[in-house]
Amino acid sequence: MKVKVGFTPGEELTAPVGVVIDVLRATSVITQAFAAGYKSVTCTGEIEDARELAADEWGVKLAGERHNVKIEGFDFGNSPREFVSRASDAISLVTTTTNGTRLMLAAARRCETVFVASLLNLHAVCAAIRSTEADEVAIMCAGVEGVFAIDDAYVAGRIAERLEGENDDAALAAIRLAQSFPTALDGIGAGLSAQNIRDNDLGPDIEFAAAESVVHVVPRIVERSDRWVRLEV
Repeated sequence: MKVKVGFTPGEELTAPVGVVIDVLRATSVITQAFAAGYKSVTCTGEIEDARELAADEWGVKLAGERHNVKIEGFDFGNSPREFVSRASDAISLVTTTTNGTRLMLAAARRCETVFVASLLNLHAVCAAIRSTEADEVAIMCAGVEGVFAIDDAYVAGRIAERLEGENDDAALAAIRLAQSFPTALDGIGAGLSAQNIRDNDLGPDIEFAAAESVVHVVPRIVERSDRWVRLEV
């Protein structure tokens, strides 16, 4: 398997299998929401699209942020800690975020199969990638507003290392970057994304998202449109 890494959304990688990473915090939220029992998660890039999607179906909760601040009128922000247990009347989640959900839409346009990756489901997502027996995988990092982010690159390196495939230079660089940190918390806590989260008094989210392979769900895109994608496990 050839393994490619894109450190920013602008690189527009293509492959039969795509893997989306926004560890702080969209893909950690999505993974944790499924672990808590949500049956589907719909991602969209725009706030009004999220509100419209949620209004069309019973049992839907809204989650999202802009610049780490919960969107007015939404049920949840973008903290994985909010999804340790499912809201009693919720079946589905609709979410929109500054970086991660927009990358999800882009990945859906370029890859036949798209998985959601975090540290929470690290082991499970690597197993799912290998099980596709695809000849090529594109690991895509959401970054921070279009630029490189250490936290996503760290997770990309951890995945690339476990896949033991034929790495491109970016994948090799991600592996070396990941190996330079003694712990996952050090790796995802080192950059601007983590500092922005701390500045918004959400520091515990970093420690939560640094827990490795604690859930066994692998969200994947099962339905897609120009404005949204729906995920199931």
